[in-house]
Amino acid sequence: MKKVLILTFIIMLFYTLPAEAQCAMCRAVLESEEGQAQAEGINNGIVYLMAIPYILVAGIGILIYRNFRAKKN
Repeated sequence: MKKVLILTFIIMLFYTLPAEAQCAMCRAVLESEEGQAQAEGINNGIVYLMAIPYILVAGIGILIYRNFRAKKN
């Protein structure tokens, strides 16, 4: 059972769905543009800005976990 949960978690970690969301202002400006390269760049920037806080919190959580685990031993 434990192996199934780990495998499911790993699959969910690497499975992605395309998300093309923008704020209303960005969307209005970029819809008036003919080239879609700039819109794709804005979408990627939004994803990076959203991901960085989660990565930082996860890193801090790992450090705290390791610190408490080391004190128990």
